[in-house]
Amino acid sequence: MKVMKFGGTSVGKPRRMQEVANLINRDEESKIVVLSALSGTTNALVEISESLSRGDRAEAKLQIDALHEHYKNFVDELLSESESRNKANEVLDEHFEFLTIILKISFSQALNKDILAQGELLSTKLFSIYLGEKKVSHVLLPALDFMTIDSYDEPQVGTIKVKLAQLLNKHKDTNVFITQGYISRNSKGEVDNLKRGGSDYSASLIAAAINASVCEIWTDIDGMHNNDPRVVEKTKAIEQLSFEEAAELAYFGAKILHPASIWPAHFFNVPVRLLNTMQPDAKGTLIAEKAGSVGVKAVAAKDGITAIKIKSSRMLLAYGFLRKVFEVFEKHRTSIDMITTSEVAVSVTIDDDVHLPEISKELEAFGTVEVDTNQTIVSIVGNEIAETKDVMKKIFDALEPIPVRMVSYGGSRHNISLLIARADKEITLQLLNKGLFDL
Repeated sequence: MKVMKFGGTSVGKPRRMQEVANLINRDEESKIVVLSALSGTTNALVEISESLSRGDRAEAKLQIDALHEHYKNFVDELLSESESRNKANEVLDEHFEFLTIILKISFSQALNKDILAQGELLSTKLFSIYLGEKKVSHVLLPALDFMTIDSYDEPQVGTIKVKLAQLLNKHKDTNVFITQGYISRNSKGEVDNLKRGGSDYSASLIAAAINASVCEIWTDIDGMHNNDPRVVEKTKAIEQLSFEEAAELAYFGAKILHPASIWPAHFFNVPVRLLNTMQPDAKGTLIAEKAGSVGVKAVAAKDGITAIKIKSSRMLLAYGFLRKVFEVFEKHRTSIDMITTSEVAVSVTIDDDVHLPEISKELEAFGTVEVDTNQTIVSIVGNEIAETKDVMKKIFDALEPIPVRMVSYGGSRHNISLLIARADKEITLQLLNKGLFDL
């Protein structure tokens, strides 16, 4: 059995949803199909929730009505039979009646999560009705019946595995199962969501729970590219990555995957394939235990970085100094991305500046503190990159005109990271594309 996940753009228009139905019927292998909300829906639901949180019920009502109208038009174009349209409109009435009723209820975070869950519930129910119209045998598996997170918002893989197996055993003669991405129940049994990684995370967790043959992530791009196609004109899809390489790229800015979404598949050694709904015959990118090749494979950039330098000739070499510095960040639950040291200073980077004022104040006890905001980490990722001949020379030859603030090299066999000013990001990615890939 395999897992196929389709994102919002893959089901965002009636024609796209119809194409997804064709894709899941291209082979005979049993499959669990994980769907996101239709593109734009989650943003609309967030706006409705924000209006309610402000007490602006009139604006929320207008937003609900506009979304309802969008879905009515979607149903009319998706389905051709009157019986199917009637079923779909009953589904719409049920969910939009809920959204209308909440206009009279006091806003809370629990209610907010109920609101956000409506997108995935709608997309899967409509897709199920379309499959029924096309006489495709399938079962709709509610994610809220098996996807659970604990009190720390971490998924309970063992529980998911048991509950999902019980549900699948009830339908042993079924080959196609449809379920929701993103949504879950929390430790109190309330509707919640996976937050980090969304539907990709759901697909990876399901793939791990059933020991899937493969976890396919279908998007609107043909795999993970060697550079950011929004910034660099010429990029190419990467044929194969190891889980470690993919995790590095996801963490340091490759938008096609969230860093958290790959770990369940990695832990249970389920290969992941990134595929393009618009070009279903393209190879895409395979993410597996083996890297497939050695050397530089891709460049990614992560914005919103803050650099902090602690300068102290008196204390830096003292026993326990670095531990005390790190304890400040730990106290404020702020992770560090990069670190460099010299005889008189230590520099670190963070991507979360919520507690920056408190952190800076406490670090002043150790020396002079300098803070630079609006920085970018550019990461060069590849298998055994630290042992690849001339890689550093190629990087710095390419970046001769760019001031590089920090370099992290050797901490990982798969990653070399550079800290630059955000203003230099675009030209840096373009120069590296030419210097490393000759593109």
